[in-house]
Amino acid sequence: MSEATQRKIHIAGWLLFVVSAALFIAASIRAGDALGILGGVFFLAACIVFLVPFVAPKRPEPPD
Repeated sequence: MSEATQRKIHIAGWLLFVVSAALFIAASIRAGDALGILGGVFFLAACIVFLVPFVAPKRPEPPD
């Protein structure tokens, strides 16, 4: 499997996690569950942190 294909699959997986977190937050809001909302927000934040390397511009590595 090529690196580009792996990258697309990883991004798709993390985007599914983001959607899952958003739905979890929505369900917690609907149920009035403050702890669930907090957990969903932290889960969403963690997903975004893991997505940063995929969208951040790559800097060239310094020579050895």
